[in-house]
Amino acid sequence: MRRWIPLWATLTGLLLGLGGACQKSAPPSIANVEDAPATKENDNSPGWFVDVTPQCGIQHVYRNGEEADHFAILESLGGGVALIDYDGDGRLDIFLTGGGQFSGPDRKTIVGLPNKLYRNLGQWKFQDVTKQVGLDGPLFYSHGATVGDIDNDGWPDLLVTGYGRVALFHNVADAQGQRRFVDVTEKAGLLGPNHFWCTSAVFADLDGDGFSDLYLCQYVNWSWQNDPFCPGYSVKQPRDVCPPKRYDAVPHLLYRNRGNGTFEDVSRSAGLRVDRPDQDYGKGLGVLAVDVDLDGRVDLYVANDTTDNFLYLNRSIPGNIRLEEVGLNLGVARDGRGVPNGSMGIDAADYDGSGRPSIWVTNYENEYHALYRNLVPDAEDRLAFVYATPEVGLGVIGAIYVGFGTSFTDFDNDGWPDLVIANGHVVRVPPRDNLRQKPVLFRNVEKDRRRRFADVTAQGGSYFRVGHRGRGLAVGDLDNDGWPDLVFIPVEEPVAVLRNAAALAPHHWLGVRLLGKDGRDIVGAKLTLQTPTASLTRFRTSGGSYLSSNDRRILFGLGSSTNVGRLTVEWPVGVEPRVQTFDGLTADRYWTITAGEAMAK
Repeated sequence: MRRWIPLWATLTGLLLGLGGACQKSAPPSIANVEDAPATKENDNSPGWFVDVTPQCGIQHVYRNGEEADHFAILESLGGGVALIDYDGDGRLDIFLTGGGQFSGPDRKTIVGLPNKLYRNLGQWKFQDVTKQVGLDGPLFYSHGATVGDIDNDGWPDLLVTGYGRVALFHNVADAQGQRRFVDVTEKAGLLGPNHFWCTSAVFADLDGDGFSDLYLCQYVNWSWQNDPFCPGYSVKQPRDVCPPKRYDAVPHLLYRNRGNGTFEDVSRSAGLRVDRPDQDYGKGLGVLAVDVDLDGRVDLYVANDTTDNFLYLNRSIPGNIRLEEVGLNLGVARDGRGVPNGSMGIDAADYDGSGRPSIWVTNYENEYHALYRNLVPDAEDRLAFVYATPEVGLGVIGAIYVGFGTSFTDFDNDGWPDLVIANGHVVRVPPRDNLRQKPVLFRNVEKDRRRRFADVTAQGGSYFRVGHRGRGLAVGDLDNDGWPDLVFIPVEEPVAVLRNAAALAPHHWLGVRLLGKDGRDIVGAKLTLQTPTASLTRFRTSGGSYLSSNDRRILFGLGSSTNVGRLTVEWPVGVEPRVQTFDGLTADRYWTITAGEAMAK
């Protein structure tokens, strides 16, 4: 989260904005972007997403303790949201981190505030079940939440990150057969002084033994003993939050799942930057598990703040995790000018029909968000990326946003992944007076036989028309209608639940729930669906966005057609058979596919 304004920003903005500045936005009717009239910012039409928070029963605010006026960088990160069907009723429940505050005589005792779990009752009604399921403690200054199955019992478990520690909650059945969470952090080996300041995390089977391993991002070495005074960024503010460059990075952590409920720290032996003093550890804020080179092994991409982003290619064998960091060599560590960015949110998808996952990163103000297009390998089968932000029109919004939670999601179900971004500033008084910033919505469109992105924020709905202090964002189908919904968790303002109203359009969809045999982890799988007009590719990822966890099901938009062709699933290494094909699927429903077995509805 860079805090300075480079001189080149204005000139770069003009160049990056030229490509898509004249494109018109699509109205909620999903009409052709090129032909549709633009909608005004003050239009009262409902838009693609309808804010249903007031009637759904969710009342939660992430607090950062800023009322103590410490101007601590701890206040800047915000919190996340995890979508998790904890009770197996087929409906996604919503877990929200609570943040913290400062108490005591000097107001320097860091105190955690309650997290919340809301059970999805259906019909857009949610019930607070935090206490009854055992998630009312331990309390610490929390940030992120991620979902995974640590013991392959088929029930999703939950990890919460924050300042000074993490908490691992195991999903178990009580005496009455109801689901609840038990704190197994200490038993699992995840307590200790090496957890300095944990942010985003991801579960994925890195060594192919079937059990989900754990990568933990860590941020900087802030503490009350290392809390410098930093001047404000405006004449109106004598002091403000310090930039991350004032602090040293803290080494990230990697834990191998032993398969018996415990984890071992393999950060050094696996190849993480933990004992290379000549290089920065990376000020980690986001992490995504995805198979970028399509070799069947899930890789890791890490978004770092003001330092090079990491791309760890997976070279592991069962029982032995080995990662090779190649971000700078492959062109995904820095932006198009070769400069490290203040990176926060992250995702990956096949946005252009190449069949390969391209990487998307949200960055700080005066830096353009980065799309790294995954190129088709050359004759020597070498992996390569190119910085593609200008060519696809993503520079049209300028460099005025501080981007956080984000996701590729086909919100109109036309078959092509669109983009949504949560934005909000991190300092108290920004130079542009833009503490609150509008979320951004990009639609993936075709122009001149190429895929581009059109800014359709004005048609997003009421939540997209006003500013927020955006941070975490999770995407998932909350009502099982096949249309992705959104949950925003900003700082110091209520959580927002947005229902996808684009279902009014005559578009169809196909949903897939992937399961591993005997509950094993299958992150890294690749799915390809043949339709009458295109070959659509999706990837089973883990992590992503910012401090948050999305719906783990896969959605294919089918447009106006109900014709579904062959679905091919390429499973990750360790799963047999490696490739399966499925025919005879019908549209507008979810299908469950278990590795090595026939398909079930």
